[in-house]
Amino acid sequence: MAAAAGLRALGAKGSGWLRRGPWAPLTTGFCSGGPAGIGRPEPGPRPTIARQRDGIRSIVLSDPKRRNALSLAMLKSLQSDILHEAESQDLKVMMLIQNHPVPIIAMVNGLATAAGCQLVASCDIAVASDKSSFAMPGVNIGVFCSTPAVALGRAVPRKVALEMLFTGEPISAQEALLHGLLSRVVPEERLEEETMRIARKVASLSRSVLSLGKAAFYRQLAQDLRTAYHLTSQTMVDNLGLPDGQEGVKAFLQKRKPVWSH
Repeated sequence: MAAAAGLRALGAKGSGWLRRGPWAPLTTGFCSGGPAGIGRPEPGPRPTIARQRDGIRSIVLSDPKRRNALSLAMLKSLQSDILHEAESQDLKVMMLIQNHPVPIIAMVNGLATAAGCQLVASCDIAVASDKSSFAMPGVNIGVFCSTPAVALGRAVPRKVALEMLFTGEPISAQEALLHGLLSRVVPEERLEEETMRIARKVASLSRSVLSLGKAAFYRQLAQDLRTAYHLTSQTMVDNLGLPDGQEGVKAFLQKRKPVWSH
């Protein structure tokens, strides 16, 4: 499956995406030392809405009154929606995204700041409208965005990350695309269509192959070159041992469309 997010996220049986409700910027009130800029829990209805169809789970961040701030209530709701029917039940939200077995796509339409920007940087794929912007503004109120900087510093070049962190000034969607924070930028009216096109493509592929490949990709990033090649070479051997790996090779040789196990 695939996941998508204005932010949308992957569900357990296909791809997923994280989505924000319309017009509300994705923000956090401050940059805390916690794993995701966690604020105090707030009473009220669940701040996310999850839907699943055709192997794609859509998780909509829907708390416009609080500008979709990543409060403790929002993070718990988001974690619950992502983990539903998934294998792991004990990961933090930001670490959960890269450790989740299926791809997670962010769909952004508006301003993503601090932990909101961190969430975008943490996703596997990120699509944004041309009206979106991204910022790490904590320094302006005397609270450096140290925790969000972890994901940002792994998504964009060091000097770009540090300029955002030192100045607190936003960058445009086109700048974010140029520096690697985003996968692509599209006009606002095409945002959901393009995000869902990617999600449907991912959802049409083998979940077991995607899960194996995603895990190996993130593991090798932290290794030296020799170790990375050793790790990924073994992963390819393991891939060929999967039922879907064998089915894919057979389908290719027989010139037919593969039938995946999920």
